Amino acid sequence: MKLSPLMNAAKWGELAKFRNIATFRLSPYELKPFAGFISHGVPNTIRRIRGQFFRVAPPFIAGYLVYDWANAENERLSRKNPKDFENDV
Repeated sequence: MKLSPLMNAAKWGELAKFRNIATFRLSPYELKPFAGFISHGVPNTIRRIRGQFFRVAPPFIAGYLVYDWANAENERLSRKNPKDFENDV
């Protein structure tokens, strides 16, 4: 069976007919992509942050404290001891 008679008979997108199937399409120009962003999105984001804060924050705080301690210890160990050079002339 050749497809050219079928394609010539109908528009593109209407090549097949299905019984008892209803299809609905929305035009992208009719959609509201930011509908409810302020009224629903912001409170939901705050709720999610509050729910996960105590799981995420302690490891980050511990990591920062270790990082800060390691930098301070590295600076302390990198300095010269002035008492080693008291007798130099």
